[in-house]
Amino acid sequence: MKVNHLLLYGDFLYFPEDKMAYIPAAVEMVFLFLLCFAVFFAVKQFSKRQEMKTKELEERILKEREKNK
Repeated sequence: MKVNHLLLYGDFLYFPEDKMAYIPAAVEMVFLFLLCFAVFFAVKQFSKRQEMKTKELEERILKEREKNK
């Protein structure tokens, strides 16, 4: 019993005649893309700050080791 997958999943595809129905979806997609970029750059900045703090701590520890030798 072979079922045609296009017929099975074809009900999920809906292309409205009134193209105004696309506007809310497009606005939401643009908003979510902007939100994704903002979160990406915020995480990148946070990571950069942590990296700088880690390097400072590493340098301080190495200076302490050199001082104690």
